[in-house]
Amino acid sequence: MSNQIDADFKNEKADLPVFGEPLQNKIPGELQDISDWSKRGYQLLKENHIAEAERNFNNILMCDEFNNYALVGLGDAARKKGAHREAVQFYTRCLEYHPGNNYALFGLADCYKSLNQYHRAIEIWEQYLHHDDSNVTVLTRVADAYRKIRDFEHSKEVYLKVLEMEQDNHYAIIGLGHLHYDFKEYRDALFYWERMVDIDRENVDIRVLTSIGNCHRRLKAFDDGIIYFEKALDRDMNNFYALFGLADCYRGMNQQDKSLQYWNKILDQDNRNKVILTRAADAYRNLEDYQSAVEYYERALNIEYDQYAVLGLAVVAKLQNRCDEAIESLRSLVRQDARNYRLYLELADCHYRRGDKKAAVETLGEFQKQGGRNSKVAELLDRYRN
Repeated sequence: MSNQIDADFKNEKADLPVFGEPLQNKIPGELQDISDWSKRGYQLLKENHIAEAERNFNNILMCDEFNNYALVGLGDAARKKGAHREAVQFYTRCLEYHPGNNYALFGLADCYKSLNQYHRAIEIWEQYLHHDDSNVTVLTRVADAYRKIRDFEHSKEVYLKVLEMEQDNHYAIIGLGHLHYDFKEYRDALFYWERMVDIDRENVDIRVLTSIGNCHRRLKAFDDGIIYFEKALDRDMNNFYALFGLADCYRGMNQQDKSLQYWNKILDQDNRNKVILTRAADAYRNLEDYQSAVEYYERALNIEYDQYAVLGLAVVAKLQNRCDEAIESLRSLVRQDARNYRLYLELADCHYRRGDKKAAVETLGEFQKQGGRNSKVAELLDRYRN
């Protein structure tokens, strides 16, 4: 849930000091106009009347071309429109004339984050922290950016600094959960997300529930995962992550009939999701309902080419003793993905079912000759040789 619960900073300018320069050489009437346009512009931004806000800020620039309020306002307007590169130009221009303006620094860093330029975002946020090193909103964003570039140590350090300042800071706790999850430290991720449950109890965000469920799923503690996915489903009966989690847990427990209930519930909402179609097809295949399995694999392939759907059809063909057909499909897949051990296992099994033990051994040996290492391949090869 690496994108869940981003910092909600609706009033990001409310308590940040301005490091701008005072207006000079303006007559009182002009100053009053500039002040009115500025206040009106920011109010319009809050009300999401972006074009009108821009007109107010441009009026200011006609009187004072380097006005920090107007340049930041135009940057904010562009950012609201999603025009982040345009916003960068306004914030950068402001900083050329008002180097310490923290509104411009914050906006610029946020633009770089939105453009996935996390290193540049960190650099700008750290400039901001020279002025205010205790701003938890900025600190959590810095930690988030370090997480995005997979700098585990720095990310964790900054999140923990926030928790020293605010022990129940939601964004830092959730961020630490994401961080440990991203690095496959699922038990540590559980510690932080379960802490959110302790803090928010029945009001805990549904995304925290599905994240806890995913940790248990990754740890193969499927029974525990089901508990949290069902809690999430009680909140939202169509929640994709809860439905997927339940389906995958039952799949892991080899309860294919139950997994199908949830795969099909997802397909009721999105019947062109080829990943879910192949998962459902796998379940039908494991239940030996080959007709339904083929139907679902073909539905996936009708959307676009899918290696797993082709593999699934080949396995069905093998199970129905159509080994020549399966071998042809599997050889085609091997040519596309020569290091996928499962393809060699299935291909060798086809040869073995046809009574060609030599071809089965050669198939598995081919995988190892390419430098492939897999315990299942090694075990099967030993069995065929003995």
